[in-house]
Amino acid sequence: MKWLTSLMLLPLLGAVLVATLPKAKELLAKQLAFGTTLVVAVAGIAMATQFQRDNVDLQFAESHSWIPTFGINYAVGIDGIALVLILLSVLLAPIVVLAGWNEAVGGRWSVKGFYVLILILETMMIGVFAASDVFLFYVFFEAMLIPVYFLIGGYGTGARAAAAVKFLLYSLFGGLLMLASIIAIYVISGEQGGHTFDINALSQLRLSSTTENLLFLGFFIAFAIKAPLWPFHTWLPDAADSATPGTSVLLLGVLDKVGTFGMIRYCLTLFPHASKTFTPVIIVLAVISIIYGAFLAIGQKDFKRLIAFTSISHFGFITLGIFAMTSQGHSGATLYMFNHGFSTAALFLVAGWMASRRGSSKIADFGGLQRITPIMAWAFFFAGMSSLALPGLSSFVSEFLVLVGTYTRYPVAAVISAFGIVLAALYILLPIQRALHGPTTDGNESLTDLNLREKIAIAPVLAVILVLGFYPAPLLNVINPAAAHSIAKAGFSDPLSAIDSKGATK
Repeated sequence: MKWLTSLMLLPLLGAVLVATLPKAKELLAKQLAFGTTLVVAVAGIAMATQFQRDNVDLQFAESHSWIPTFGINYAVGIDGIALVLILLSVLLAPIVVLAGWNEAVGGRWSVKGFYVLILILETMMIGVFAASDVFLFYVFFEAMLIPVYFLIGGYGTGARAAAAVKFLLYSLFGGLLMLASIIAIYVISGEQGGHTFDINALSQLRLSSTTENLLFLGFFIAFAIKAPLWPFHTWLPDAADSATPGTSVLLLGVLDKVGTFGMIRYCLTLFPHASKTFTPVIIVLAVISIIYGAFLAIGQKDFKRLIAFTSISHFGFITLGIFAMTSQGHSGATLYMFNHGFSTAALFLVAGWMASRRGSSKIADFGGLQRITPIMAWAFFFAGMSSLALPGLSSFVSEFLVLVGTYTRYPVAAVISAFGIVLAALYILLPIQRALHGPTTDGNESLTDLNLREKIAIAPVLAVILVLGFYPAPLLNVINPAAAHSIAKAGFSDPLSAIDSKGATK
């Protein structure tokens, strides 16, 4: 079975069916979109059961000639890292649709248009993680911008038009840099045997040090903007503030992972020597992102901007794990991507429900929610504890692996980054204290607790956070072989610990 192609076609088919509905059939459009995302999620899980976790080659691979004149193929295939991120995409999509059942109401365009964009975006998310042809990856990388631009600009709030344009311009700038590098490496491939965009063939090219460094920067800056990593992060708070909660979940929970995934799949694979050259600089940027994002999060007065800045800090941890160049760091970074998607989803969804009831997302407008809406308050508390990596919840495992993997090679960076955990306690516990406890703020007395639909939507998110906190083995068993292979393929090996070194000496 053509698993990856089927996964990409199913949301597109659902988008076509939703688009053909009459404009007045809003409820049917929602139901059809939700049903489609559920089918895709089930298909994604079924594909995962067929994945051979000890096989480090690309699995479910397909390759078909697309534009033969230029050596462009429709080529897809996934390893354990890509599989985990595709699962993240297909699992979050139905949760977003169900949780944001009324998000599209009041938008610039029809309700069915909102769900058409969501389904198209789901296809792009699957495609960008599955592509093994560099040109095909670039097409998906840029095509994702279109539905997100319209979701923010058409269905967001506040300065949504400005936020959508800023998001688009930043992303296009990064994409153009990557395109220049793709064209250059394509030309070089023609000089060394034949024009190709196949990632495995391109990884065998002989590049001069200067050329490899320049091409690496073209890819890395594009991925750093997408992630985002400091100092390329400034588009994110505005986009998260203006987007609907569901759009923000997909934006921060999935789309931003394309940046960190690209660092592993393309930067390390195509440019291993340049990766080693720039690693110290990137480690510094990652540490700055961790501390800078955390400090700015502490001072935020709006829930949506708070969550955006916490994500900048979290993406610093992910990047740190990637460029620590250890198998533990890579495994932790990949697991962090998955866990961050669910913890961010919980935060944004519950914060969105709070804001829709109160008519404001300002932290100061809330107070005493624990007594008025206990289930909603506890859900937000649980999500917050996951975000600060409380032991027993999923983010703790991934953050621990990143710090341990980093410490073995860059102990100073790991120690400084660990300070971000202390700051995380501040930027999470202070808003929780202000919003959930203390005296009841005027206007909150009439707020209603979560309804049945919202409980059903948030329950699996919280369940994943809890289960993976105690038992992350199902994901790590898939991630670890791919992470070790990625490190080895890039020419790195895990440093020996002091104990191992003594044992080897003896």
